[in-house]
Amino acid sequence: MKRLFSLFLCLCLSMGVFTIRALAAPEWPSDVSIQADGGIVMDADTGTVLYGKNMDQQYYPASITKILTALIVLERCDLDEMVSFSHDDVYNVEAGSSSAGIDEGDVLTVRDCLYALMLASANESANALACHVSGSREEFAKLMNEKAASLGCTGSHFANPSGLNDENHYTTAHDMALIAREAIKNPEFLAINGTRSYKLAPTKRTPEGGYVANHHKMLNKNESVYYPGAFAGKTGYTSLAGNTLVTCAKKDGMTLIAVVLNGHQSHYSDTKAMFDFAFRNFQSLKAVDYETQYRSVENDMTIAGMTARDSISLELDKNGRVVIPKSGDFADVKSTLTYDLDSQSPSDAVACIRYTYNERPVGFVYLCSAGIRSDARTATPADAGGIGGPVPDGAHTPSQDGAGNPSPAANPASRDQTPAAPTRQDITTKEGTASSIRIPANTLTILGIVFSLCVIIAIVAAVKIHVKRKEEADLLLRRQRRLERLEDIGYSSSEFDRLLAERRVSSPSTRKTRRSRRKKSIFR
Repeated sequence: MKRLFSLFLCLCLSMGVFTIRALAAPEWPSDVSIQADGGIVMDADTGTVLYGKNMDQQYYPASITKILTALIVLERCDLDEMVSFSHDDVYNVEAGSSSAGIDEGDVLTVRDCLYALMLASANESANALACHVSGSREEFAKLMNEKAASLGCTGSHFANPSGLNDENHYTTAHDMALIAREAIKNPEFLAINGTRSYKLAPTKRTPEGGYVANHHKMLNKNESVYYPGAFAGKTGYTSLAGNTLVTCAKKDGMTLIAVVLNGHQSHYSDTKAMFDFAFRNFQSLKAVDYETQYRSVENDMTIAGMTARDSISLELDKNGRVVIPKSGDFADVKSTLTYDLDSQSPSDAVACIRYTYNERPVGFVYLCSAGIRSDARTATPADAGGIGGPVPDGAHTPSQDGAGNPSPAANPASRDQTPAAPTRQDITTKEGTASSIRIPANTLTILGIVFSLCVIIAIVAAVKIHVKRKEEADLLLRRQRRLERLEDIGYSSSEFDRLLAERRVSSPSTRKTRRSRRKKSIFR
């Protein structure tokens, strides 16, 4: 009897240990290091920071500044507009700094200027574009700071469009990743930035038209540091900034952005180390394929009996994604429903589900009204303009006057063509499965097996009950904060209050009370 009791106690302790391990999410991977003073690798679709070193420390950016310059120009100019180069545009640069050989009095299209800016890192082109847009570099710098702030940048200040040395011109690795994340949503930016070489229109110094070539070696298959999947980026260097580098790469359904600041001739190897680390350790999942907590919202939000408009039916935006370690599972993330939507949200969004992994933000998905679905939802970086499709080696622009519009990056990788996410049966969940718990064979008895199964069932039931109750309370509380959004799509707050009242009456606890009252009346 004592022996059996000892065995029973051992099983209890063993089950306790294994259950705790099953419920704990794996640690966030950290097996990477870089030589540069600052760096980051970020998932472009969700903004999840996968690794950072001094990512909020301020450094001089050098010519990676031109990513922001190009983004603003593309948003405000037509590519065929003509840009005149003044004496100040051409000669108000540091001696020996990057140039495309454009001279005072030359007139080029915005398209030509952008190719010179992004491929040859031409400082005279940065100056001319800034003056074309705003009238002066100082006024353009104001636009740069406004744009950066709108993207969530908190540690940057830009003083010029080129990135040349200025004590008031600085940024952070995190801010530059946010800027690049926005830039690669623009198909024109991708077409220009991913091109290997381009022939400019004739200028005074090159009457036949000169070529500019992309300086980013990780985009060139002929370079030893070429990185498969790299499709965009920008190099930078000044004596004060050191080596700076922004690179974007796509692989295994993930689009990543790596930034290196104040590098020490190791900017390419640092970028490779961060990419390898991220692609090796993380996975990007479509939230719509895994999310189950809010599946019932579609039914909850259907207003029966109201014929003013079609019923409100909510659905998960198929573009929402979550990035977690490959050793983890979607069940390891925690979700929070919020009605605080930003300017980047789709026009038909009613709410947003934000996900965290061990309190680290890892993604989000919008809840959208199917009844008023917009045909032009906000695209994720992986869906916008063929992001991630590398430009073929032969993607040269042969036009003599530089006016030809180059083809966008070829073979874009669509989200819908990525391998389907594994089914829930293939994943070890937070609750665990019978097969995921291994106990030494010499300790197993019939009593132990029965007890083990009981423990598992009890824990799973407790977790599900807790999650369900939290979900119902959270949904009810936050739904009240979105009355205005519901009114925008055709329903008044009073109608919505009536819907909530009806749902409260039909809640499980109320139904149970009603059943008990009916029984009492029957037996009276």
